[in-house]
Amino acid sequence: MSVQPARLVYLDNNATTRADPRVVEAMLPYFSEYYGNPSSKYALGAHAGMAVKRAREQLQRLLGVEHAHELMFTSGGTESTNAAILAALEASPRRREIITSAVEHPAVLALCGWLEKTKGIRVHLIPVDRQGRLDIMAYRAALSDRVAAVSIMWANNETGVINPVVDLAELAKEHGALFHTDAVQAVGKLPIDLRSTAIDMLSLSGHKLHAPKGIGALYIRNGVRFKPQIKGGHQERGRRAGTENVPGIVGLGMAAELAAAHMADEDIRVRALRDRLEREIVERVEHCVAVGARAERLPNTSNIAFSFIESESIVMLLDRAGVAVSMGSACSTGSFEPSHVLVAMKVADDAVRGGVRFSLSRDTTDDDVDRALAVIPGVIARLREISPFCAEEGASMTLNRAHV
Repeated sequence: MSVQPARLVYLDNNATTRADPRVVEAMLPYFSEYYGNPSSKYALGAHAGMAVKRAREQLQRLLGVEHAHELMFTSGGTESTNAAILAALEASPRRREIITSAVEHPAVLALCGWLEKTKGIRVHLIPVDRQGRLDIMAYRAALSDRVAAVSIMWANNETGVINPVVDLAELAKEHGALFHTDAVQAVGKLPIDLRSTAIDMLSLSGHKLHAPKGIGALYIRNGVRFKPQIKGGHQERGRRAGTENVPGIVGLGMAAELAAAHMADEDIRVRALRDRLEREIVERVEHCVAVGARAERLPNTSNIAFSFIESESIVMLLDRAGVAVSMGSACSTGSFEPSHVLVAMKVADDAVRGGVRFSLSRDTTDDDVDRALAVIPGVIARLREISPFCAEEGASMTLNRAHV
């Protein structure tokens, strides 16, 4: 007789969320019952077309978008972000500069690096302070009539630190630059009313708000010149060719409706769970710090940097203990480089490779937090016992010797 494993404590919702059962239920008929092509004129296709229209309106309400046609469905946040930045450059070919931040997602930084290397585009990387807050003076100094696009994330995916994108968009507008924000982590967690902002384009991804993977959207303000990156048919008002992913779009629409209904809960209940998790880890574990804790943050995100150990080991051992979290390091040619976000925030050398992200959702419970707290101190203590970094520190450290 097999032993049923304990339920996973899932604290990696900034990586992806569980699709809400109501989202899945809404999608299912569009796989096998209402499977028509939404561009077709007969009834089966028209039914699919109406479902796409309804989903666009659901997303419109969540984002406070004036016109539903300002929303273009895509495959996700990376496609949306790439399309926005490239379209901004093509809209102003005489402007050869981009402004972004040092802590952006690779969807922005990798594209900007490629544009700089292959197209000669000058990229301004705006620094952040130790709390992850953007250097506004440096941002103002980088703005000029040579800047085609500004791309600043609404909220950081690793730390949850929120940028004042509404104000930043106004400053960009004064110089005629198009302003794009990667709002992949913000949508569904923060109130957004795009009608009242100068934001020109916004990217989002469905699987960050309990919709399926492979579906996202790009908001394009009415009047912004947009050259399609995917050419072919007339879909999405000629801005993105290819038959629409109707089940995914339906799922995103339902997820948007549910996000609007649950946002107040996430801001209060989930924030309280995050704060308790963060506070008790810092109290129970020596030599760690909550990164960006004094900045305005998303209600669900905490990044804790543990000194003298590497995040990869923490993630692996917590996984064995039934707790899923994310590390802030990336494997490159066999060596683990520290997170570019933590480096930009000048996290101490002994902790910069020990950043672990805990990201909650409306699925997270008090029991989940209790179970995580029951194992985290022991995991850290065990790793420090065998860590060469701790051996170097010697008597300067007092460590808990608990085992997991």
